[in-house]
Amino acid sequence: MIQKIFTSPINLIVKIGEKVQEEVEKELYDLEHIQKKLIHLQMMYELEEIDEASYKQSETELLVRYEIAKKREMEQINELTKRKE
Repeated sequence: MIQKIFTSPINLIVKIGEKVQEEVEKELYDLEHIQKKLIHLQMMYELEEIDEASYKQSETELLVRYEIAKKREMEQINELTKRKE
């Protein structure tokens, strides 16, 4: 009981940290999320809500993240394939 009183705040902090990490991973390397951002960016450019320089810079950043995310996905698939063998 006493141990729970002392460990509960630590467990809560760990869970919050895990949730933050999960959200950061999603923001940076989730393929579907990146694709939605690319589409949104394209729409903003076509509606002239952003200039070409901003569009190109953001597009480049998103494409780099997409490439990294795709590479991670392939690595995960390869790991799963190896485990099954």
